[in-house]
Amino acid sequence: MSDSMSAGPTINRRRALFGTAAVASTAVLAACAGPQQAGAPSSSAAPSGTAGGGAGLVDVHAHFVTDDYIAAARSVGHEKPDGMPAWPAWNIDKQLADMDRRAIRKAVLSISSPGVHFGDDARAAELARTVNDRATAEVRAHPTRLDHFASLPLPDVDAAVVEARRALSAGAIGVIVMSNAGGQYLGDAALEPLWAELASRRAIVLVHPTSPPGWERTALGRPRPMLEFMFDTTRSVVDLGFSGVLARHPELRIVVPHSGATLPILSERIGLFQKGIGVPAAEPWAKTLRKLWFDTAGTPFPTAIPALASQAGTERIVYGSDSCWTPDAAIDAVLKAIDEAAPPTGARNWRELAAANAEQLLRRD
Repeated sequence: MSDSMSAGPTINRRRALFGTAAVASTAVLAACAGPQQAGAPSSSAAPSGTAGGGAGLVDVHAHFVTDDYIAAARSVGHEKPDGMPAWPAWNIDKQLADMDRRAIRKAVLSISSPGVHFGDDARAAELARTVNDRATAEVRAHPTRLDHFASLPLPDVDAAVVEARRALSAGAIGVIVMSNAGGQYLGDAALEPLWAELASRRAIVLVHPTSPPGWERTALGRPRPMLEFMFDTTRSVVDLGFSGVLARHPELRIVVPHSGATLPILSERIGLFQKGIGVPAAEPWAKTLRKLWFDTAGTPFPTAIPALASQAGTERIVYGSDSCWTPDAAIDAVLKAIDEAAPPTGARNWRELAAANAEQLLRRD
């Protein structure tokens, strides 16, 4: 199977085009020419100072890759994951050095799209164990700087429950799930055993976008992270809410990336269809929206985060960089935009707010 063909579990790569205007666009295009280079070694000690004031940021949306993982994806044809030009490079020294430079106190590592399921259940379970064990090792080596979200071999629900138990018991702070797994969205009744297990552990769940079914016709030859990822996130999160997963399992802590994707713009319309036309849902959409957490990966300012805050408030907005899939210059441009934005109500700046919110999100009690 390849990115140019329909896949079993539709496989994906998520690299949103970031930054502020031309600076970020130029950086993204430059990064397409090849993987990022490794940086100099860095200390495991958390940075003492912070840019913009406030506590050090926590990056809840930081990706990593391994040679084995990339080889597994390439073996089934994923040379250009989700239509992007190339795989990125990652190593722990550069991860820590970049965190120091950006005054990021801690990062939560995860595997991005296309996830770990490439069509074979047994191999997916093995690959999930492999990448989760690597992340666990990195966290144990740098416990004050790193946490991780475990990958799950969906759509194999039984195997996903087994791996969730194993990884969370080994120290993962939560899990990452793709917005769909071979066309299975997050409100699917088959996923109930997984949601019950995760809720029993009050797990954090990062919903990561991936290529939707039928992307061959809808992406129109463009990288799927540009548009398809945003709409697939929205589709999956609405399904999660309307199907009653969050009403049944209020213990779940769901993180929606990219400033909520298109939810800030579409939430009033979603509510209108629920109330005015009678689209069945477990609870009012406005109530569901207030249960979600959101990260800033993507282009948070000047438009996305203010729009999100107007619909969902600011109490659950946390920082996300989308490294290592996002070029360094684009991440820096986003942080600059965050630092220059008008401060939110109740905080000196957005860094301070995001850091305080992350402390609440990542609490293990």
